Amino acid sequence: MTERVGGERVNSEGRTRTSGRPRLVIDADACPRGVVETVRRLQPRYGYEVVTVASVDHVIDPWGPWHEHVVVGPEPQASDIAVANRARTGDVVVTQDWGLAALLLGRGCRVISPSGYTYRPETIDMLLEERHLKAKVRRAGGRTRGPRPRGAAEEERFERALVRALEEGAG
Repeated sequence: MTERVGGERVNSEGRTRTSGRPRLVIDADACPRGVVETVRRLQPRYGYEVVTVASVDHVIDPWGPWHEHVVVGPEPQASDIAVANRARTGDVVVTQDWGLAALLLGRGCRVISPSGYTYRPETIDMLLEERHLKAKVRRAGGRTRGPRPRGAAEEERFERALVRALEEGAG
């Protein structure tokens, strides 16, 4: 069951969940299927709630009472803003957006990428500088490399990073 809240459709069950359980917030706009499958597979073991956020262009059906899916409009940055608005201190957030990761680290979230990279306060400045330089090259007509194709190594690295982030939060 979904409802419209502030221009967004949200799973109404997500508004009544109890707090105290670990929470995982996923920027699902460009999230690989393997990440979602890993999250689903590990959920019974760790008991976390899941919030996925994606634009209307991505269909994700809630798969349990512990899963809330938030649908945002197609505007640029809409899903990033919704993730930022929902993430709380102590949450584990999955995103490949370095700017969003920087914001969430400042809020006390543990942030990992879909490829299993753990964003850290001491390295985020370097990533933001790299993002700036790459954007500058593209604006000048140059090309930059995209991400490598996803394989089994990335799936395993993501699972290890997720487990580590969940266990750090529990300890």
